[in-house]
Amino acid sequence: MTTSVAAPAVKAKERPGDRVFSTATVVAGSLILVVLAAVAVFLVAQSLPALTAHESDFKGDVPNFWAYVWPLAFGTLWSAVLALIFAVPLAIGIALFITHYAPRRIAQGLGYIIDLLAAVPSVVFGLWGIGVLAPAVQPFYSSLVDWFGWLPFFAGPVSGTGRTILTVAIVLAVMILPIITALCREVFLQTPRLHEEASLALGATRWEMITMAVLPFGRPGIISATMLGLGRALGETMAVAMVLSPAAIVSFALLQSQNSTTIAANIALNFPEAHGVGISILIATGLILFVITLAVNMLARFIINRRKAFSGAN
Repeated sequence: MTTSVAAPAVKAKERPGDRVFSTATVVAGSLILVVLAAVAVFLVAQSLPALTAHESDFKGDVPNFWAYVWPLAFGTLWSAVLALIFAVPLAIGIALFITHYAPRRIAQGLGYIIDLLAAVPSVVFGLWGIGVLAPAVQPFYSSLVDWFGWLPFFAGPVSGTGRTILTVAIVLAVMILPIITALCREVFLQTPRLHEEASLALGATRWEMITMAVLPFGRPGIISATMLGLGRALGETMAVAMVLSPAAIVSFALLQSQNSTTIAANIALNFPEAHGVGISILIATGLILFVITLAVNMLARFIINRRKAFSGAN
């Protein structure tokens, strides 16, 4: 009776190029964490004087830093959420049209136009918002107040210039539209062809096929695209600063001349004249924006991971 002895496993020889590439990827991944930690440490260290600043150090009649930053944080979130309400359905519709309805030649041309929108500078969108959009929508805003003035969102008096939080939301929606559309388009193109053909073979219409196969498959990608667009809207500076007249108020009204400005626009407008504690106050508002953006991205990642876990369980 003979016994066979298993041969010892031979470790594959690692090539120098593989070792260099592996080290480079580890360094690159670690560098992201180092930069993020360095930014957080800088913001926290520079923001400490703002937390104990005197009432006279703040612009406006506010007693402390939290009363100063709350309207800015509200304006940041409010304008970004409004922009998403306008941009996300339109972006999904355009992506579906490009991938499942439009002829190839039209789809390619429309895709190029959408991608070119992402290259337009923010200041150009701001000029467009002031010179074209605001005067064009101002008469429509007056009609909205006449029709729906009983709702808090459309309460008057309406702005005479059209430079309102709703105008800013429309400008931001146009700015984030290319990002969301491009990502949704790529996600929809990754839908397994067999799933689409199976739905059509079972008698589903094209729209039913989209609702049963394309949209469920692309839901994590849609969420990711939406969060990227939200991050762009939260951090937008020049377009908001140019279109919106700053005011330290908290209001859900969309058509009035006095609206809450955003954190990024407030920093851009006040930083050149700030000194001493004023700089620390603006940096502290930047820390709040940093925390908001980080929380939004963490929430999006949690939703996507939960969705993947739920799909895997099923």
